[in-house]
Amino acid sequence: MKIEIAGQNSFIVYFAEQTSAAVSAQIQAAVANIIATMGDSIIDLVPSYASLLVIFDLDRSDHFAIRKQLRAALNNLDGVDSSAGELVTLPVYYSVEAGPDLEIIAERAGLSIEQVIEIHQQQEYRVYAIGFAPGFAYLGEVDERIAAPRLATPRQKVPRGAVAIADRQTAVYPAVSPGGWNLIGLCPTRMFDPDRTPSMPVAVGDRIRFEAISRDEFLAQGGEL
Repeated sequence: MKIEIAGQNSFIVYFAEQTSAAVSAQIQAAVANIIATMGDSIIDLVPSYASLLVIFDLDRSDHFAIRKQLRAALNNLDGVDSSAGELVTLPVYYSVEAGPDLEIIAERAGLSIEQVIEIHQQQEYRVYAIGFAPGFAYLGEVDERIAAPRLATPRQKVPRGAVAIADRQTAVYPAVSPGGWNLIGLCPTRMFDPDRTPSMPVAVGDRIRFEAISRDEFLAQGGEL
């Protein structure tokens, strides 16, 4: 674990070279420890795949004091439970209608469309980071059998709620936007709503499962085709 200066009033903590469920759990435990012991000095904490950005208030502390406090807050994280985090189930209408890349993924993998759908549902995914757009949660890791490279030419318009795969990551597009991921279905759950508290149904460190629903259920839950 390394602590490095990231700016005038920030540090970045590197937990490992690669992400994993265990590393993600350590980051979430570190966030809780830092808030509990250093809350008055902290402006923001930004967790990512295998690192944590710590932004502090220069009017309340300095680099030397913050580094010392960080070292204390980061002690004893090795035994953190990797199954920590909320378990969130997201409904998905899987179909060629909702996921135009389902057939391509199935053909590449030598599987049926039904098998691709089943494999995507079987996995429990960790929210490793949120970025690109508000509510866009990067989830890992996708089963190797259905992993798929990004599109050579991104789509100009991906619908809100599109469930997608890129390499060994999966995600739900929170809003209409360009995108180069492989589309396999649609989720009616709003991944970002600024009028709600919290504004997102998931947070970094949470565990996600997808559950297939029918076309009628998708529409009844507010989905749009």
